[in-house]
Amino acid sequence: MSKWLHRLNPSVKMLVTFVFIFALAFYFDPWTPLLMFGAVLVVQLLFSRIDWKRWLLLMLPFALGAIGYFWTTYVFGTAEDRLATALSLSFRVFAFSSLSLLFVLTTSPMTFIMSLMQQLKLSPKLAYSLLVGYQFLPVLKEEFIQIRQVQQLRRPQHNQTTWSRLRTLPTVAIPLLAGAVRKAEKTAFAMEARGFTGSHERTYFHEVKWHRFDLYFTALLVLIFSTCLVVGAFL
Repeated sequence: MSKWLHRLNPSVKMLVTFVFIFALAFYFDPWTPLLMFGAVLVVQLLFSRIDWKRWLLLMLPFALGAIGYFWTTYVFGTAEDRLATALSLSFRVFAFSSLSLLFVLTTSPMTFIMSLMQQLKLSPKLAYSLLVGYQFLPVLKEEFIQIRQVQQLRRPQHNQTTWSRLRTLPTVAIPLLAGAVRKAEKTAFAMEARGFTGSHERTYFHEVKWHRFDLYFTALLVLIFSTCLVVGAFL
């Protein structure tokens, strides 16, 4: 139970997260988003098994963006309370990013797509296209590395500059694109041969269901958000 964030229904998790991100956008004091960021971080620490090195890496661009918001608002702002405004914008970036990463890092992409089809009635044609594209990404990465290695064996080049790498990029991209098109065609033929029609009236081998933890998650975020509003109002 200590890692139940990974067991939530992805559609519920997405909708609840979006609602609270949207609601938080209407509060402009600096304390509410800061408290929300800290509370979400504690929830992730207690109820997830995410890779914190990856979390820090993904948070880095948001942190740089928050610093940029603070600097530009504080230095170039004209309002008397520009410090509070700058802090509010910066802390809001942290709060939004923490809620987004909570969803991204605790949700399986395949389960998310299946949930969109089953709960939110996403078109199976679109859903399976997204799944196939996601499955192809590691394959394309391996093929990209292999093509570059073959080219290095044929024409070894030492101390390449950035411009020379950009010039040789089409020689890698064209065979990579051709291979991706062939794989897409084979996948389409295989799905058609197995009777895939894109109809919503279908059965699923992997069913994504509602769970009591979905209610726990919703209630927990409501409690956290309400507490942050009350404490932020006093501060």
